[in-house]
Amino acid sequence: MGRSPSPPPPSIVYSPPPPPPPSPTPVPTQSLQTQTALNEVSGAQQRLNMELGAQLDRTNAEFFAGQDIRRTQAAGGEQRLSIAATGEQERATAITQGEQERLGIAATGQEYRSGLETAGAQERQTTVTRGEQERLGIAATGQEYRTGLETAGAQERLGIAATGTEQRRGMETAGTQERLTQAERFAGETGLTRTRGEEERRGIVTTGEQTRETVSRTGQEQRLTDLQQEMFRRYKEQRDYEQAQQQYRS
Repeated sequence: MGRSPSPPPPSIVYSPPPPPPPSPTPVPTQSLQTQTALNEVSGAQQRLNMELGAQLDRTNAEFFAGQDIRRTQAAGGEQRLSIAATGEQERATAITQGEQERLGIAATGQEYRSGLETAGAQERQTTVTRGEQERLGIAATGQEYRTGLETAGAQERLGIAATGTEQRRGMETAGTQERLTQAERFAGETGLTRTRGEEERRGIVTTGEQTRETVSRTGQEQRLTDLQQEMFRRYKEQRDYEQAQQQYRS
């Protein structure tokens, strides 16, 4: 028995889309007109302010330029007047300085000539006074020299006589003292020789005793040292032997 045919698919009918809404129609209002008028007035006022500001800027620039020109002209005039006054003062100062220098040179020359005249007069007076004093000094020196020679001769003769007397007395006293000194020296040397011999013998005895004591003490110390070394050697050998026995047993 065969299959029956399938029914056809149902048809779908779509409804048409709605029409678009109508565009809004502008309606003139009082606020829009007022805003437009205000914008026009504001723009005109702004343009007028800009034109007025530009005009004021041009006027100020012209005014300040004129001020700068007049200031420069006034500064130049003042500078020229200052230069002229400075030059006039410098010329007056140079004239006054020249006059003062000439007066100073004349006064210096006058004072120099006066000083030379005074110095010459004083030097001549000094030369005369120095000659007089030198002559007086030479005369006094000659007198004093002659007096000194006379006095020196007399004193020298007295000194020679006194020296001879004192030399003779000194020789006598020196002979006596020399003889006494030789006797005392002989006795002192004899006693000193005896004392020196006794002291040398005592020193030799003491030195021998000290030497023997030192040798004896040195021998004892050496024997003790040798005994200690021998005992240490035996102890070491015994210890090594015992260690070797223990190692052999183990």
